[in-house]
Amino acid sequence: MTPLRTAALLGALTALLLLAGLAAGSEGWSLPPDAMSDLVLWQIRAPRTLGAWLVGALLGLGGALAQGLFRNPLAEPFLLGAAPGATLAVVLVLAASALAGSVLSPVTAGQLARFGLVAAAFAGALAGVTLTLTLARGAVQPTTLLLAGIVVGFLLGALSDLATLAAPEALRGKQAFLLGSTGYLGWPACTLLAAGLLLTLAAAWPTARALDALTLGDETAASLGVGVGGIRLALVATMALATAVAVAQAGMVGFVGLAAPHLARRSVAARHALLVPASAALGGVLLLAADLAARTLIAPQELPVGVLTAVLGGGYLMLLLRQRRRG
Repeated sequence: MTPLRTAALLGALTALLLLAGLAAGSEGWSLPPDAMSDLVLWQIRAPRTLGAWLVGALLGLGGALAQGLFRNPLAEPFLLGAAPGATLAVVLVLAASALAGSVLSPVTAGQLARFGLVAAAFAGALAGVTLTLTLARGAVQPTTLLLAGIVVGFLLGALSDLATLAAPEALRGKQAFLLGSTGYLGWPACTLLAAGLLLTLAAAWPTARALDALTLGDETAASLGVGVGGIRLALVATMALATAVAVAQAGMVGFVGLAAPHLARRSVAARHALLVPASAALGGVLLLAADLAARTLIAPQELPVGVLTAVLGGGYLMLLLRQRRRG
């Protein structure tokens, strides 16, 4: 499929899903009476719908960078410690708010918790990636970087479990964060997500040709004049920023960053100048579709959107592996 046709198809799918997102809610495919319709439409559904697309786009972009960086189609943006770092930070804030609840009024403690969760998740994600880079002594060796990310993930995950044991009140909040949700996205969150997407796209675009060269191997990339260490560090920083912004606002939404680049490669050329924006657009479409399903499948109740993305993404990858085995 040509890039123009791909862009037109993605644009049409995005517009259709955005309109569906405005029409769908926990009460079904309808709006409440006129007195509440504007509030529900523009202050609840509209920011949630746009925010879901933006979160998916950030994860799709991070997945494309991760798979190109590690030259591995199974790489995802959570590999370098961003996810366990964010989870640990959220658990610590929840534990602190539970402790503060015994000193402060419940209302004040709850306000402190809501204010601190987003900032803590963002800082924790960046701290996890920084710890991975420190352990790997930079980003020169991708295998060492990947192993460092796995080690950091296990370590921070264990610390998160210990913190939960020390403060059992944080367990419910941790579970909600791990399941992922777009239900709390408002216009301020959309503003931050849009700024993060524009910034990471602007950072990823100049590195596209260098990323193409890196997929051929470090020696080939160096022979083409690519500063391997510097470019890889820039890619890690861009991926970490995209992942941190998305995770801070919506929690752990898995498989979008893994599946979106796979789907994009079936539609566009392997050049990252096309693959990165296509992966971002497809990530937005995938998460927005999952969010619509989460709202409507068992309405008026909602499913955690992270569960749906895991089911859909895992099913897609199983189908892909089965096709490859047959081939």
